[in-house]
Amino acid sequence: MPLKMRLARAGSKKRPYYHIVVADARSPRDGRFIEQIGAWNPMLPKDAERVTLKEERIKHWLSEGAQPTDRVLRFLDKAGIATRPERKNPTKGLPGKKAQEREAEKKQREEDAAAAAAEAEAAKNAPAEEASAEEASFE
Repeated sequence: MPLKMRLARAGSKKRPYYHIVVADARSPRDGRFIEQIGAWNPMLPKDAERVTLKEERIKHWLSEGAQPTDRVLRFLDKAGIATRPERKNPTKGLPGKKAQEREAEKKQREEDAAAAAAEAEAAKNAPAEEASAEEASFE
């Protein structure tokens, strides 16, 4: 029987409260569980004690092979009970493919506009020289 340490939601609508429970991985989120090993109240301010854990029981269930979910592992890591491997995603902050395409199009339009402005400026200065050359050819 695969065991999970996970959150089970309690509390009313828009007022969440979570129990940290050990349950069979196949049971539903708020369904049957084996033991309650803590609680998390996200409605409390961050400097208050939002998470309560029963460390003895947590260590027991970890030794029995229970796998914590990512959120529970964060709580255990902060409490010093288990270690959570650091994740690195260097591309997380980069824009998506469509946004990169739009940025490239915008840059291309700006370059085209700058080139057109340079041509217009050159054409504005060039007619005076061409006109004198044309007048010379007519005489």
